[in-house]
Amino acid sequence: MTDDNGGLRWGVIGTGGIAHSFVEALRSTPTAKVTAVGSRTLERAEEFADAWNIPERHGAYADLAASPHVDAVYVATPHPWHHSNTLTCLNAGKHVLVEKPMAMNALQVSQMIEAARDNDRFLMEAMWTRYLPASRLVRDLVQDGAIGQVHWISAEFGVNAPYDPDHRLFNAELGGGALLDLGVYPLALASQYLGELTVVGATRQLSPDRMVDTHTTVLVRGENGGTASLACSSRTTLPNRAVLAGSKGWLEIPRFWAATDVVLHRDGSEPEHFHRPFRANGYEYEAEEVAHRVAAGQRQSPDMTWDESLRLARITDRIRDVGGLSYSPPTVKALPLT
Repeated sequence: MTDDNGGLRWGVIGTGGIAHSFVEALRSTPTAKVTAVGSRTLERAEEFADAWNIPERHGAYADLAASPHVDAVYVATPHPWHHSNTLTCLNAGKHVLVEKPMAMNALQVSQMIEAARDNDRFLMEAMWTRYLPASRLVRDLVQDGAIGQVHWISAEFGVNAPYDPDHRLFNAELGGGALLDLGVYPLALASQYLGELTVVGATRQLSPDRMVDTHTTVLVRGENGGTASLACSSRTTLPNRAVLAGSKGWLEIPRFWAATDVVLHRDGSEPEHFHRPFRANGYEYEAEEVAHRVAAGQRQSPDMTWDESLRLARITDRIRDVGGLSYSPPTVKALPLT
């Protein structure tokens, strides 16, 4: 079932900042409606629902998953809960858009994919970057041969956040660390244009309690022979841009994870500037992708497939192995690093 106007009825699990951003974005999509919100406590669910005029409020995630007034669920909880929250929703017959990283490791991602397949439900990692107008422009330019074959990628995402061991960026029990929270963006970009990635090397700096990484630098090689130099940091502001260099020129993308501008440098020509603003805040495009695929009876997006999410989880696992970052099941809590 969907809303009378043909749009999806969304439920939101989690009440943090990104959940607010997602609901705000849906207001620019007339066919979408947020009908329910779920949190660990009814009080937090009520507060979120009052802010956005959402009719259903649930103090347990399973209760939201069981709601007959929800078609699709946006999972916006911290990383360690993505796996269990997604399985709960899929097994209850809901379609799921789950925040990145999809889960804490490749094993969890594979189980989520299996559940989507078994329940015949749509599942997608919320790699919103891939659906932005500027990102689609970059894809089209590369596919049209504007820069020739892509040989090298540079991308970094770094912020200078005050160290707080209780903040999700630095708290191991919340899935903290620069790699999982920020590094997924440059890795996803490299995977999109270089294919299957092999880790050539990785280094990391650690938080004061030595539980999570605060800066990770990675060198990867793609299946087509291209290479990428990638970095992420929670304690250092980086240039925060991406460059795709090919045999005929290069593309520069400022703030590539939330891109609105692209500069094309063709060899021997003046730079070409492109501006592609958001209609709302950017999250609307991934939500519309979910609705489009569900309406078409599809269970995954060709721009962010299940295989792609599994590949990213595997490469992240490998980077943690190379860099000495260890997470132990079943709690997925980080072990102190030496």
